[in-house]
Amino acid sequence: CKSHRLMVQGGLISPAAPGCYHYLPAAVRALEKLVRLVDGAMRAAGGQKLSMPCLSAAEAWRASGRWERMGAELFRLADRHGKGYCLAPTHEEAVTELLAAQSNLSYRQLPLRLYQVTRKFRDEPKPRLGLLRSREFHMKDMYTFDVSAEAARRSYELVCDAYGRLFQALGLRVVQVQADTGTIGGTVSHEFQLPAEIGEDRLALCPAGHFAANVETISAEQAACPTCGEPLARTRGIEVGHTFYLGTKYSSVFNATFCTPENKVQLAEMGCYGLGVTRILAAAVEVLSTEDSIRWPSLIAPYQVCFIPPKKGSKEEKGAALLERLYDDVAEAAPQLAGDLVLDDRTQLTIGKRLKDANRLGYPYVIVAGKKACDSPAMFEVWSQNTGEGTFLTREGVIDLLSKVRVS
Repeated sequence: CKSHRLMVQGGLISPAAPGCYHYLPAAVRALEKLVRLVDGAMRAAGGQKLSMPCLSAAEAWRASGRWERMGAELFRLADRHGKGYCLAPTHEEAVTELLAAQSNLSYRQLPLRLYQVTRKFRDEPKPRLGLLRSREFHMKDMYTFDVSAEAARRSYELVCDAYGRLFQALGLRVVQVQADTGTIGGTVSHEFQLPAEIGEDRLALCPAGHFAANVETISAEQAACPTCGEPLARTRGIEVGHTFYLGTKYSSVFNATFCTPENKVQLAEMGCYGLGVTRILAAAVEVLSTEDSIRWPSLIAPYQVCFIPPKKGSKEEKGAALLERLYDDVAEAAPQLAGDLVLDDRTQLTIGKRLKDANRLGYPYVIVAGKKACDSPAMFEVWSQNTGEGTFLTREGVIDLLSKVRVS
């Protein structure tokens, strides 16, 4: 697919084994920026960050019934003593055992909204589409514990709203659709789908926004919106997030309880919420990019600005010193861009070759010192990724423009 091709060609990822990738420096920068945005969204929803082991004991999965139900999807292994484990694709068992181990938990300590961003593992039979369907991936998973079903539904709505704001900040038109609960279980589930031609999920959407569902949850005969009667549009989507209201499915198995105001022991009501962090990276590249150039959501672009000085030995070479001074001026005037500025000092190459490289890698802004940099006053060519157009600005104009750039 387009995102896989562009990310490999651009030096963002490199195949290591089927469904496994090396994340190279530029991809790691984008990933870290995305994780910071996710952290902010989860903290705003009352989340507290923790980290759980990737190795998960088989006993817990057998207790929940998922050791058998997950089938070949689980990477299974045994230690030297013959004790079984899996490389966790998700952590419902682990986090519920963690809560159950906290004795004398009070209703005053709930709700608890615990999340992590970690590597997950899934033995995909046919890994494909690069980071969109891989065997090892980064995921944000949150688990909520509440005192009642009503409180748990409030947590559910709060986290879903946080997801919506996150995708809006990224400029991704993600749709929340009704979904099947699958092997995770529960009674309510929604997927967050990014419409895309190469998406593996089939969606049914009301044009007026009244109804949205994964087609696996509706009957084949349902062709109209149940609210307004308009014909449902069929499209494909990339699942970038999934939420579940679990009730007491796991807390009843592991005895995750709390004390009520009447000092009675009661099972906690749970929800779980996933975001495919590396999948969001690839999905964003897939839907925003051109066929030959990466386009990033501005907040997670690996670098914000590329400065391209003239070719060594060219008539415009004296503009190089002006551009380097501009680089320093921008760094001073826009401290939020510290570490986000790149000076392409491969001056043995033409400006055109370096501009093509910069465009292919998706810098939101490219500043070029060409012929007009030798004018008085010096004019720098500024290319914007969002518009795909260039304009000429003075030193003050460039500084004013870049001072307004937001980064995560």
